Amino acid sequence: MDRILAIDYGDVRVGLAISDPLGITAQGLDTLVIDKSDKKFIEGLKKIVELYKVKKVVIGYPKNMNGTISQKAEKIDSLIPKIENLGIEVIKWDERLTTVSAYKTMKELNISQKNKNIYADKLAATYILEGYLNSLH
Repeated sequence: MDRILAIDYGDVRVGLAISDPLGITAQGLDTLVIDKSDKKFIEGLKKIVELYKVKKVVIGYPKNMNGTISQKAEKIDSLIPKIENLGIEVIKWDERLTTVSAYKTMKELNISQKNKNIYADKLAATYILEGYLNSLH
């Protein structure tokens, strides 16, 4: 099975998680930094796609709690064609509450406030990927 990459696209950083080759587990990767044109993000993403031979991306799709499309989701919609241009299938995944879950987990693990920003995006991407992988089985 080809590896699947999850993306949690934030305001400053992009959290990433990758599946194992069998598509059973999710592991967080280092975050990518966002620039206004998304050029750095796409370049960084391309390197990860080549390194891990990714064929599918699951991108967190942040709807509002009432199910309507958020401004961030509109940004994701404009980003998807850029990702697809890398030859990758993109799947939108409802990510409502993944960041909340990530912060709750970090609180339970007593992760310091300083380190929360480092881990939140990676953990949220991991939750997105785990949710998708679980939906396949």
